[in-house]
Amino acid sequence: MLDLLQITHDPDFARRCDALGGMRLFVDLERLGKAERQAGRNTFISTHQISDVGHIKAPLQRSRLMVRVNPLNPATPSEVDAVFAQGLAATDLLMLPMFTSAAALRDFAAIVAGRCPIVALLETAGALATLDDWITTPGLTEVFIGLNDLHLSLGLRFMFEPLANGTVDRIAAAVHRHSLRLGIGGIARLDEGLLPGRDVLAEHLRLGSQAVILSRTFHRTDSADTALSSFEDEVLALRAAEVQLAQRTAVQVEADRVRIAACITAIAQGVSPKRV
Repeated sequence: MLDLLQITHDPDFARRCDALGGMRLFVDLERLGKAERQAGRNTFISTHQISDVGHIKAPLQRSRLMVRVNPLNPATPSEVDAVFAQGLAATDLLMLPMFTSAAALRDFAAIVAGRCPIVALLETAGALATLDDWITTPGLTEVFIGLNDLHLSLGLRFMFEPLANGTVDRIAAAVHRHSLRLGIGGIARLDEGLLPGRDVLAEHLRLGSQAVILSRTFHRTDSADTALSSFEDEVLALRAAEVQLAQRTAVQVEADRVRIAACITAIAQGVSPKRV
């Protein structure tokens, strides 16, 4: 069963997520350079604060908490210490974004110093090129592929192109060789999105992914949606599709891979190049 990652600083919503099981709550402290990278794009820029770590940790009974800190910088040691002071446990997770070298991830691991497992957010061309150098970093438990920033870093047109061109397959193979967990990008509702959530889910299962972020569209609350279902209903629908897709034969999985890759390529050909 995939970990469904929910970004929030709302303790009541965190409690609802925790009740569902199979969820991972996600506090996002990343600020440095993010506004500049995401300028002009309809992407999430968090307003979370250090104190939100404690607010979200407090109601959790079953779910792990993951905190994304800022990219490595001179203030990282104090930021990491502040996160632990808010109650982050040894079973929780710390994520490092936007690193480009093995040295950066190793420095981060040294700062964390075994206090909890770390997650490497692979979202730069530099991190991709040095994958074999940092994948054995002490304390590393999961490699999470950030498809949005990665596709921009690679000069691609569409966020899911790394799924179609073999990039994610190569990363997944390396991750599995080292017995680490794999996470990939985000997912919308099953039948929504340029690449429907159902197809995204199919690729997660094919690749052996164990974590995905629930996108904003997944749990929207706009009143214009007359068929709006609850967040809990959407999670249950996703879980049902996960069970169904897991029952595919090898032939069906390969047919879906070919079909989805063709769909991604077609979408990319109709998308204007991004300015990086």
